[in-house]
Amino acid sequence: MTSAITFTIEERCSFAEGTAFGEAGAYERLTGRAQFWIDPKNWTAPAIIDLEHAPRDAEGAVHFAADLCILKPVEPARGNGRLLFDYGNRGNKRCLQFFNDAPVNNSPLSLADAGNGFLMRRGYSIVWLGWQGDLYPGDGRMLLDAPIATRDGQPITGDLKVEFTVSDPGIRFLPLSGLAVSRSYPTMSLDTKSAQLTRRRYADSKRLPIPSEAWQFARLEQSRAIDGVGQDEAIVASDSHIFLPDGFQQGWIYELIYEAKDPRVLGLGHLAVRDLISLLKHDDPLLGPIEKAYAWGRSQTGRAIRDFVYLGFNADAEGRRVFDGVMPHVAGGGKMWLNHRFANPTLLPGQEYENHDAPVDRFPFAYAWSRDHLSGREDAILKRPDSDPLVIHTDSATEYWQRRASLVHTDTLGRDLPQPQGLRLYLWASSQHYAAANVTKTSHGKALLLQNPVATSAFFRANLDNLDRWASGGEAPPASQIPLLSDGTLVPAAEWRSRFPKIPGLALPRGPSGLELLDYGNAFETEGRITENPPKHSGQHYPILVPQVDRQGHDLAGIRAPMVQAPLGTAVGWNLRRPENGLGALLGITGGYLPFPWSDEEAEQSSDPRQSLLSRYPTAGAYIAAIRRAAEDLVEAGFLLEEDLARTEQLAAIWAADLPLKESDSA
Repeated sequence: MTSAITFTIEERCSFAEGTAFGEAGAYERLTGRAQFWIDPKNWTAPAIIDLEHAPRDAEGAVHFAADLCILKPVEPARGNGRLLFDYGNRGNKRCLQFFNDAPVNNSPLSLADAGNGFLMRRGYSIVWLGWQGDLYPGDGRMLLDAPIATRDGQPITGDLKVEFTVSDPGIRFLPLSGLAVSRSYPTMSLDTKSAQLTRRRYADSKRLPIPSEAWQFARLEQSRAIDGVGQDEAIVASDSHIFLPDGFQQGWIYELIYEAKDPRVLGLGHLAVRDLISLLKHDDPLLGPIEKAYAWGRSQTGRAIRDFVYLGFNADAEGRRVFDGVMPHVAGGGKMWLNHRFANPTLLPGQEYENHDAPVDRFPFAYAWSRDHLSGREDAILKRPDSDPLVIHTDSATEYWQRRASLVHTDTLGRDLPQPQGLRLYLWASSQHYAAANVTKTSHGKALLLQNPVATSAFFRANLDNLDRWASGGEAPPASQIPLLSDGTLVPAAEWRSRFPKIPGLALPRGPSGLELLDYGNAFETEGRITENPPKHSGQHYPILVPQVDRQGHDLAGIRAPMVQAPLGTAVGWNLRRPENGLGALLGITGGYLPFPWSDEEAEQSSDPRQSLLSRYPTAGAYIAAIRRAAEDLVEAGFLLEEDLARTEQLAAIWAADLPLKESDSA
């Protein structure tokens, strides 16, 4: 035996106030800890970076532990025999929020936390496990205690490059990780002469050096002044913080290269997930007989799923398939910055403006076999037929602009790839990366445009039902719905710009920049080797393409949510930064929204080429009816459940109440 797991349940309590959810009956919540053991001497594959440098017990084994939480039917026999593993995003529970339209809560217990009850009514056992070993405790996050790697009792060190951008004024110090929830890799020396700090306006701008005497490895401590007037401040030396006395300037990109120490063996997170799901599926009776196990993750955890499958963790110690089906959402073309020395899995992946050179977007990008024309490598994410899961991969429009989603289904020259039979790919057209279930108003936030309000959570429910029928009885889901080069729905950004409606005063993005081939050494190929960090730049790029649009500016290809089929404005997957934060550059993972002109007169006066609101929907009732028809079409196509027709219509009525439309034809 090369690895093992045990777990203890520390608390068992009634969920949702004992409410019975259809045939599945009442649910209970179990919380506890999982304990893991691995033998580095006999571990061969999949590779876990720095495993040989982890601390060991007297027998030579490595131990680590993680938080565990389960929602399950009180009577397991009444469930559906299916396990849904929610990877959680940065330690946060998310599946109830997106499948059940429930409030955000890392300690779900009340009836309100069950939302619409979808997962419970279906009879799923829902499992969460701490898999990310760089998080600090707080807010109920699920944690994994990852060991720190050392070499012969001495710290392991290496050059580390990190970037910082701030969107608010007055910020003078930051953790070296860039995020308060994520542990930093300490600097070996507090002497800033041993490090290099620069700043630049845009990603491709010249780097401007910041003198070593103008900043410190330090943090601020603040308290109310002794005399009660103002605040006292103390500058405290810190090997895990960067301090600029004059503050970080809004919107500028700061880059720090320093000698870091104490990497954590974060790749053990993949092993933890593998062994827990295998145990619950095959060997432990806690959940009753489990026929199928599925995984769902969005954004960071969608990339974690792709990484998990690619590295071979979907086969357990006996070679059995772990997850029968997986649903990575808004992962784009990335995998995970996890099984890597000095990894920072909490960090947002690289975008036009932020977090460049993070080893997230690296070949292979596609599930299908392809050849990297730059490196000559051939590879695929799905390459182990005996253990590969069925995959339903979904992206919003934002991932095509910021997360290189076109590479999921093209080769590295930008040509359409034939897709494996066990894969479905869906673009959720004209939607943004994060879509709340019940958006009733939209605002600008930090963006130049209003934020994209398109609601898509109902698609999760239909996709899970489709995946279960596929895995259980071989009933294939609807065909993939993605933009293609062959039919002109996937195009270079310049071609997109020429087609997008000429809305007066609207600035358009330049488009996603090409993805550069970077050399990270052999950290992903061989266990425990030192990484090239910062990586070596090749100057060679992969082409990134975007969905082509119709005359209103909506994506031509993909699944159109009701709010896109019956729109009140143009919804896009991109948004732009305000002047103080980098004018013209893409803003994070935020989409945009451009309301239609109200009347034909308004459209003519403003020279807006788009059809007016009143010419589309003369009454509020006409708008609600159009939404209903769109939802019915999606039900027929297999992308929406019957139960979501009423929810969709109710949301439309809320939007209609704020429209400058007549209530009826007679009004």
